This record gives sequence, structure tokens and C-alpha cells, in this order.
Amino acid sequence: MEDHSISVAEHYTPEDLLERIYSALRTMGKDPKGGLTVEDLAPVDQFHTHALKATKELADYGEIPREVSVIDVGSGLGGPARYLATTLGCRVTGVDLSETFCTVATALSECCGLSETTTFHKGNALALPEEDDRFDLAWTVQAQMNIEDKRRFYGEILRVLKPGGRLVFQDIMAGNGAGLVFPVPWAGDGTINFLIPEDSLRGLLAGLGFREIRFINLREGLLANPPPPPVANAELPPLGIHLVMGETFLTKRKNINANFREGRIEYVRGVYEKPS
Repeated sequence: MEDHSISVAEHYTPEDLLERIYSALRTMGKDPKGGLTVEDLAPVDQFHTHALKATKELADYGEIPREVSVIDVGSGLGGPARYLATTLGCRVTGVDLSETFCTVATALSECCGLSETTTFHKGNALALPEEDDRFDLAWTVQAQMNIEDKRRFYGEILRVLKPGGRLVFQDIMAGNGAGLVFPVPWAGDGTINFLIPEDSLRGLLAGLGFREIRFINLREGLLANPPPPPVANAELPPLGIHLVMGETFLTKRKNINANFREGRIEYVRGVYEKPS
């Protein structure tokens, strides 16, 4: 399979992101060095569907114990890692292909006083820079969409989990087979988009040796509580995901909502266990 890591990293490399986040916080009357909270940063650092709400729901769905060691694969700006560290006392190691994201995530953890419990490293999810059997829990939120070699991706997660350790995830899957409307948050076009159907994912995980604990398609719940539609020419708040996605933010948001509404994509959550 072709190595798409450079293209993916470039997709997640917005210019001057940290300074723009700091500037937005100051505009809101918050001191970036003055003890920020998970909630303060949630508008920008929860880079996935339904943001902090989804992070909280996924942690509950995964029944994550307190004070476990976690690897967050595709950790982005570190919002979910900081949530797990703050609410459950977890020690979280984030790995992300984007050096920019890792730099920003590290700085934002410093702003929250969480440098001791959250660390972020640039790394390729297909060759995780971690020892075998190290972590109690693997956590990944909407990261695999850019990865073509999913067997290797989940195989690496299996490798670094301790026997009996669990994988907890929220992800976007291929839906009815119709082509996506681009751009979307994870891809400007089809070159770094690698969605598979949920049945293929479940089969792949079972084939690798993971044991399914629970799995759910979120369509019914999300349709009952849809996100508000983006409004063209609306004034955006100082702090938000638009700082990460750039000037195509509204188009990407409109397209992902349409892709879901029309059945082109599905959202799922799952909990799997590595055999003891």
C-alpha cells in the first residue's frame, strides 16, 4: 500500500495555530498561562463530531477505570487526553502524525497544568513508538479515516496493549456506498480518504484477535439530535474548530452533515479487548 503519511501530515498543519489559539483566548478574557480548564479549550481541542460531549459519552461507554495508562492514537490537539487525565486521573500518551498538533497539544497541557499526566509525541500509527504490552487502554477518536492499511493500524494497537487491555473508539465508517461530497474535515478530496464499512471493521478486529465487548451505530441518536446547520457569513466565535480547519471550515462542516444525512457515512463506537 502507498505511504500517505506526508499528505496526511500536511493536511493537519495549519499555520501559526498555537498563537491564534492564544490570541482567541485573550480576546475571550482568558489568560493562556493562567490555569485553563478542559472546558475552556473544548471549542478548539475536541476535533471530532459532537466535541466534548462525545468525549464524555465515549469515556462512559468504554467504562474506563480510574488511573489507567492510556495511549491516544491520533491524539490531535489533546482535548480527549486532557479530559481523561482530569476526570479519571489517567496517564495519557498521545501519538499523532502532525508535529504541529503535538506541539500545540503539549503547550495546551502546560496551560492546564497537565504536563505530568499527558505527553504527546510525533509518530506514525502504523509503527507506534512504544513497547509491547505497555498500556491498559488504547483510545482513538476519528483517526483511522486517513489510514489505508487498517490491519497494520489496529495490529499496532493490539501490540502495545497489555493482555486484557481494551480498545475504546469512536469512528466514521463508509455508509451506503455512494461517493462522499468533499472537502470534509479529514480530507480535501479522495486521495487520503480510506473509509470502510462497519462490518469490515468488526471483521478485521475479530481476525486480529480482539474480542468485541460492545459496538454501536450512532445514526439513530445523532439524527434525533443533529448539529445546527452552518450559517454562511455568520460571525464565528474567537475560539473554535475553524482555527484548525481554516477558511474551508463552513464548507467542510456542511458537507460532513450532508454526507451523514444522506447515508454516505456512519458514526460508530466500540469497545474491544485484547485476550489475556
